[in-house]
Amino acid sequence: MWSNIFDSFSKAFLLMSEGDVLLSEIVATTLLMSLRSSLYSFIIGVPLGILIALNEFPGKKAVVTVIRTLMGLPAVAVGIFIYLLFSGTGPFGKSGLIYSVTLMVIAQVVLITPIVAGMTENAVSGLTVAMKESAYGMGLSKGKTFLLALNESKYQLIAVYLFAFSRSIAEVGAVQIVGGNILHKTRVMTTAIALNYNTGQFQLALALGIILILIVLALNVAASLLQAGLKKR
Repeated sequence: MWSNIFDSFSKAFLLMSEGDVLLSEIVATTLLMSLRSSLYSFIIGVPLGILIALNEFPGKKAVVTVIRTLMGLPAVAVGIFIYLLFSGTGPFGKSGLIYSVTLMVIAQVVLITPIVAGMTENAVSGLTVAMKESAYGMGLSKGKTFLLALNESKYQLIAVYLFAFSRSIAEVGAVQIVGGNILHKTRVMTTAIALNYNTGQFQLALALGIILILIVLALNVAASLLQAGLKKR
């Protein structure tokens, strides 16, 4: 048994060292999808989170509760919902986006934006009192107060983005449903790992798993270092 495990790992590392074409293609597709989805989620979620944190309005607690609930959206449910919208019989079926990287990005944006907004709101809320006093003392407009909040929470926001990227790159349910796991088109690391495991191709699955773990580990280490640096400030 141990010899089989060792052999699988040896072949996996061999694939990585040789720069296997299929392996490289899957990793490249994954990184492209994850960069796009995490960036779009960040651009939408950060302003939303800051605006909620800075302003008092009727129903604010309800809005925060809804966002925190959406942070736990099941990926499979999001995938099915997006699939129904963009399938041939759906309202956006004529867009031709079904089984494309673009639709995978859309699904991930729906999934990750509430996470970014919730984490941003939580990070900025801790700075709100001091920030509002400073903004009031300097006579800043709402727009400038927003920019002040953005500047004051910039390190926290970097950590938020790193988390969004790691969430995107490790997601499997939604991208499997809307992307179809099509070879040379929509196959990413997580869906390829599941497929190759099911078909008994453990070497490629292991190689992709190792690369995925290393990327997520690097992101988590970077986020941890940022948080440690913030605590020393």
